[in-house]
Amino acid sequence: MNNYNKYSKQYFLPPERCMDWAERDMITNAPVWCSVDLRDGNQSLIEPMSENVKVEFFKFLLQLGFKEIEVGFPAASETEYNFLRRLIDEKLIPDDVTIQVLTQAREHIIKKTFEAVNGAKNVIIHVYNSTSVAQREQVFKKDKTAIKQIAVDGAALLKQLSDEEGADYRFEYSPESFTGTEPEYALEVINAVLNIWQPTADSKAVINLPATVENAIPHVYAQQVEYICKNVVCRENVIISLHPHNDRGCGVAAAEMGLLAGADRIEGTLFGNGERTGNADIVTLAMNMFSQGVDPKLDFSNMPEVCAKYKSFTDMPVSSRQPYGGELVFAAFSGSHQDAIAKGMDWRVKKGIKIWNVPYLPIDPADVGRVYESDVIRINSQSGKGGVGYVLKSGYGID
Repeated sequence: MNNYNKYSKQYFLPPERCMDWAERDMITNAPVWCSVDLRDGNQSLIEPMSENVKVEFFKFLLQLGFKEIEVGFPAASETEYNFLRRLIDEKLIPDDVTIQVLTQAREHIIKKTFEAVNGAKNVIIHVYNSTSVAQREQVFKKDKTAIKQIAVDGAALLKQLSDEEGADYRFEYSPESFTGTEPEYALEVINAVLNIWQPTADSKAVINLPATVENAIPHVYAQQVEYICKNVVCRENVIISLHPHNDRGCGVAAAEMGLLAGADRIEGTLFGNGERTGNADIVTLAMNMFSQGVDPKLDFSNMPEVCAKYKSFTDMPVSSRQPYGGELVFAAFSGSHQDAIAKGMDWRVKKGIKIWNVPYLPIDPADVGRVYESDVIRINSQSGKGGVGYVLKSGYGID
């Protein structure tokens, strides 16, 4: 390809080595999940969801077990504002669920956001401004001091308005395009915001580290995350959140490495829907944990329903090879694969094995609502006697 030499790396490594995460081999506890399907996911659709569809999607996210849901950018449009007010006025938000709303660090937008959430019980107000080199130089044309002041002013206004209303809102701050920002500068801005908020054990702040554009191998993101985790002020009162995008196709890997690096929370969408190549895929992340014996605290036991609902809400299909959810991800056409699966299933029964380790099947398809007879062993020109034998035995009792 031509023109490769017009590109160069757009990321910055931390000023100190941050590789402790690499010593950990698995995620042992589910993070706090925050669905951004109704905001980030919705704004990426060719035809955005109607208010009624968003309400039904919100209810379905509750059914799946989400306790934090970003419902929109209410100051951005009347549509977004009205949807939020409907959730509040019709009392559709359970008491144990927190809604999250996004706002730029601009005075009139913040004030409109506070107006929109009035009456809600559990709210995270998520304020952001971009801190990357490219945005500072090209978009805002401001130096580091001025960019930090935007964040500080926004944080102070959130606290002021919350105090004036006597509201018990929680706050979240994102240095947008974090991965294109010098980590030590991002830390400086984050700590300045936290010094305004003074979070406590009873009212923790969320610091969100978005890979707004994924621009590096996932282990670079993990180092950036670990650096913030190790150096942020009042760490015990801060929830470190990740919002990975998927521009390099590594959104899931970046999220997993970021969790190993100390993050507590993931913002993502079902099947990774989002701008450009999408967000971190929460279905895959949760099922990866499930496959290693970790309770993901989300319920994807009826994957066919999840796929059908997702398509009805977004008008986007789920790829037949989408991890865990795709129609063909458990299907075996090859004769040798079919033979190994059939023998593995038979071995489990004869030995009374409880731990799942059947060849070629990372999880038991039945655990996500798939049916062996139609979803696993399929017969075509590549199939052998093992596949035919399995179908005869399982479907017709002929051995």
